Formats: sequence, structure tokens, C-alpha cells
Amino acid sequence: MDKMQAARQARALLRGARQAVLATQRDGQPYAALVTPAMAPDLSPLLWLSRLSEHARQLAAEPRCALMVQGADDGENPQTAPRVTVTGLATLVPEGEIVALKARWLARHPYAGAYAGFGDFSLWRIGLQAAQLVGGFAAAARLKGSELRPDPAAVAAIAAAEAGIVGHMNDDHLDAVENIAARLSGLSPQGWRMRAADVDGCDFQRGKEGCRLDFDSPVADAAGMRQALVAAARAARAAAPDAPED
Repeated sequence: MDKMQAARQARALLRGARQAVLATQRDGQPYAALVTPAMAPDLSPLLWLSRLSEHARQLAAEPRCALMVQGADDGENPQTAPRVTVTGLATLVPEGEIVALKARWLARHPYAGAYAGFGDFSLWRIGLQAAQLVGGFAAAARLKGSELRPDPAAVAAIAAAEAGIVGHMNDDHLDAVENIAARLSGLSPQGWRMRAADVDGCDFQRGKEGCRLDFDSPVADAAGMRQALVAAARAARAAAPDAPED
């Protein structure tokens, strides 16, 4: 599998993940737990974890960990499902970054607002070191962290423009937002809002429902984001008459 193609597939799996398996260890004994990640703009996995959980206690003692996310299989054999396992070091997100990154995590998991303010929870970030993608049965690729992560300059440019992009789409192009989200989710268009944007795509939310738009290729700046959203809006508008009802 081509490294660039593998990186794009791995990034799409990570950005779109709503659940994952986190592997930690203590005194050489491995441990696995179900977690609900979201990806930071630079693709670092974010985890909102209770300090009372076994895996959070293990990360505090030993930051080396692995995270596996999986897509849908295409038949009765689970081995056909694409999946990616990333390895890295987990650290607590500093106070100065928590507000923005927690908002990004909640944009991916809006249902968690009910417990997002609990005092025993903390936001963790996994610094990516390497990854292995299994794109399906007998299709695998190993990736260095540098091959997986998006371009830092593009990440910075989109992060700086994100608030303006999201506000502009929701305030001035709400019909496009609703049509794009309806096409992605298969639900009715009413009530959707854009919640987050990154170099690989955008996240949309309606109440506790969410969906994601993956771009055909990464964008490098606000102009590239605009072109990608215009293309998505045109495709959604063309498909709108056939959109199913809730």
C-alpha cells in the first residue's frame, strides 16, 4: 500500500472515530479499555478520562500506550474492517489548552456534556510516534509519526481560521451546512451546525447527533477550506431531493 494513501486512510479512521481500544500497562501487565477519543487539530488523540479509572491511573504511572480504532467491515468477516493502531506517549493537557481542546472533544461526543464538568475527569493527549494501518484483509502499512501527522504549517493556518470559518458557515451559509450534514448522516437537514474544522475535514452536530465530512485531500489554508466546502455544498445540493427523512 502506498504510504501517502495509507496515511490518508489512517487519518480518516482516526478523525472519524467515536470509540477506540486503549492499551496501557502496569508492572509489565497489559490492560485494555474502551475509550471515546477525538483528534486534536494536529491529529493527537484526545481522551477525557476519570482519574478513578484503571487506565488513567496506569497512564499516570507509565505514559507509553497504544490506541486502536476500527472502521466498518464489509461482510461477515470482521478481519475485513479497516483499522489503525497508533503508539505514543500520553500527557495531561496543560491548563492553557484545555478549553479549546475540550470543546473539540465535546464536538465529537456531544452526549458527554452531562458529565464533562465532573471534577475527577482530566483531558489527556497522546503524542503520536508510529502507526500500523490494516486497510482490510492482507492490506497493511507501517507509518512513522512524521508520515502520519498533517503538515504543521497547514494545521496552524486552519486553527487560526477555524473560528471564523465555523461562524461564517453557521451564520451565512446555514442551508449549505444543513444540506452537507443531511447527506452525510442520512437524516433530515434541520438543526445541523458546524462545530469544528481541521485540515482533513469538518464536524457537524445536531443535539447529540454528529457526523463528519472528510475532504478528498488535506487543505493548507482558509482558501483551501473554502474550496472544499463549496465542493461539498454543491454535491449535497445536487443530492438533496433524494435525502431521506428522519
